[in-house]
Amino acid sequence: MAAGQELTPQSYIQHHLGNLTYGKLPEGYARDCHGHAETVAADVWTFACNGAEAKAMGFNAFHVDSLAWSGGIGILFCLIFWLAARRATSGVPGGFLNFIETIIDFIDAQVRDSFHGKSKVIAPLALTIFCWVFLMNAMDLIPVDAVPKTFEWVMVSFFGWDAHAAYFKIVPTTDPNITLGMSFTVMFLIIGFTIKAKGVGGFIGSLALHPFQADNIVVKCLLIPINFLLETIGLLSKPVSLGLRLFGNMYAGEFVFILLAAMMGTWQVIGAWPWAVFHILVITLQAFIFMVLTIVYLSMAVEDH
Repeated sequence: MAAGQELTPQSYIQHHLGNLTYGKLPEGYARDCHGHAETVAADVWTFACNGAEAKAMGFNAFHVDSLAWSGGIGILFCLIFWLAARRATSGVPGGFLNFIETIIDFIDAQVRDSFHGKSKVIAPLALTIFCWVFLMNAMDLIPVDAVPKTFEWVMVSFFGWDAHAAYFKIVPTTDPNITLGMSFTVMFLIIGFTIKAKGVGGFIGSLALHPFQADNIVVKCLLIPINFLLETIGLLSKPVSLGLRLFGNMYAGEFVFILLAAMMGTWQVIGAWPWAVFHILVITLQAFIFMVLTIVYLSMAVEDH
């Protein structure tokens, strides 16, 4: 927090639930950053010092911490599996390769059971979703003050930027922008798979001619708007529920860790370990659910009724 500002449990929790936001402040905005008040003379791109500034930046703002950590974790996942592929041989695999093969066999079994079409994309997609989401969720197990305090020290020591009031979250899945971005990508895949399997006419027909049907052409035409409304809502509800489910569970888990840190201070590492042990199950389960639902939705997209 900013120097001289009283740190209360409420302010501590609010601070740790915010994101490091980079965006454009409008001309004439009155800033109060690090105890220094000023009025922005012209539109300026900068980091937000508090929640009010992040809100003033509007839609054209970036959560730098979420983007950096999710991208870095994605690169880490690719690197791990690239190294495994490089070390793969026809002989007896070692411990590391055994672990990677176990994950691949597990994902392959889930795809065979849940996806009823034929596609070379589904298995790699499912593997990527499960591992990426799991690794992002696993960042929740790092003590909540460890990385933000390190970031604060680096900014002050090497760049001269007073980062005491800067927000910095390391769990990308506690940011709805990340989870909804992933889930809406799944929706676009659903649309793409449907068009590939049934054609454009089949995709439009799946929205306009179901669930209510009739043999009479007049009644069928009257049912088209109702079907289209219901099916569109159903299509949009899939990514919304998929993203918000992951966000809600991970946000709640992160909130518990922050609450324990606010109450226990430096003893949080010891006091939070029972919740951390339980949270490992939540981390894995949420990655599994996101993967399975993606497979099921894509399987439904290619099925012919």
